[in-house]
Amino acid sequence: MKNRRILSIKYMSSDFSTAVISWICFYYFRKTVIESSEFVMDNNFFLGLMVIPFFWLLLYSSTGNYKNVYKKHRIKEIGQTALTSFIGNLIIFFILILDDEIRSYQDYYNLFGFLILVHTSFTLIPRFFLTSSTVKRIHRREIGFNTLIIGGNEKALKIYKEIEAIRNSPGYLFKGFLSTNGVDRSLNKAPITNYGNYQNLKNTISKQEIEEVIIAVEASEHESINKIINDLSDLNVRIKVIPDMYNILTGSVKMTAIFGAPLIEVNPEIMPAWQKSIKRLMDIVISILALIVLFPVCIILALTVWYSSRGPILYKQERVGRLRKRFNIYKFRSMVQNAEKDGPQLSSSTDLRITKVGKIMRKTRLDEIPQFINVLKGEMSIVGPRPERQFYIDKIKERAPHYKHLEKVRPGITSWGQVKYGYAENVDQMIDRLKYDVLYVENMSISLDIKIMFYTLIIICKGSGK
Repeated sequence: MKNRRILSIKYMSSDFSTAVISWICFYYFRKTVIESSEFVMDNNFFLGLMVIPFFWLLLYSSTGNYKNVYKKHRIKEIGQTALTSFIGNLIIFFILILDDEIRSYQDYYNLFGFLILVHTSFTLIPRFFLTSSTVKRIHRREIGFNTLIIGGNEKALKIYKEIEAIRNSPGYLFKGFLSTNGVDRSLNKAPITNYGNYQNLKNTISKQEIEEVIIAVEASEHESINKIINDLSDLNVRIKVIPDMYNILTGSVKMTAIFGAPLIEVNPEIMPAWQKSIKRLMDIVISILALIVLFPVCIILALTVWYSSRGPILYKQERVGRLRKRFNIYKFRSMVQNAEKDGPQLSSSTDLRITKVGKIMRKTRLDEIPQFINVLKGEMSIVGPRPERQFYIDKIKERAPHYKHLEKVRPGITSWGQVKYGYAENVDQMIDRLKYDVLYVENMSISLDIKIMFYTLIIICKGSGK
């Protein structure tokens, strides 16, 4: 981990330095060629020198360039750097350069072209060398990812031998294997450690600092794959599965390395880093705007709740969020005071605990407005699986262990499951809603968030919420 942090710092230092050099070259070009004057380091020059390098670090960081530095590929690095450079220079051009005095629009084209050419070239060269050096070290097995094989039979031995026989290593540093159903003699003779049976999973991953897990169970054990994936889902490891011919023919196997072993990656990075940054930015902007625009509505709702029934205006309740962290969710109170004095209870459409005002707020989702505060605090997102109480999570997991997958993301004010089902009235409905929330987690994207927000607005306008 220390070496990866050092490599990340090298990338950041390189980007900072090349941003400074690029700005100096650009400013010299603008003054001497475009404006036909002397190169003078004026206020605009120093302003750009102080702001622009940090802008580039922020941009590259938000697009995930400094994460997973051992996972970079040379060709991909060229494409990503060129695209990010174009977008970043476009922003700089419109903010800092577009209002400059020019002789003709051709000067704008020349300035923009020079800016992109210089910055992209200067940034790409050291980045390419850093990436090439890392790739070569991975190929030589000097660095890589601690890997564990789950499965103790012929299939496990075959994938081990296949990967180890690859001349340029794909990065798997095999630490050993765990057996799911006995151990094949031939695998026991392989030069990797036998860490015992599957019950030692968490302890082995923690002690050996495992980063990658390859599931290599036999065809007769396929029903156990779901359980293994569920058990691994919260252990912060990358999960790979050996495909069969059905997976290959249906397009489930996506290969990026020509000489690598065919593996299916389960639950890869949920969203690209740049989409995560945009999603969080959307959360903050929409929440601030919503709280400002809906402030008069909040005042009216607060007064109505206060007059309609005895009790506090806002209702807070402990829920479980991302990575099982607990937080208090806020709502306008839609039920009578002490509605759960007899223990946790789900509401229904005929629930006598719901006040008259509460029924209206629930149909229009207006009781959820205070949750924009939870979003600003980083406890929730606008779109994401609805957060539940630990009491009901335990009940759900007894019947649907794959609920674990929802714990990887921030819970949301609205969700795919919420749009389809509304408020769940019992555990059965929670489990029915779960499949849509799992689908959301496995297909998260900005476009999907926008669709869910759009349909939520329709429900609010129609007052058809359940």
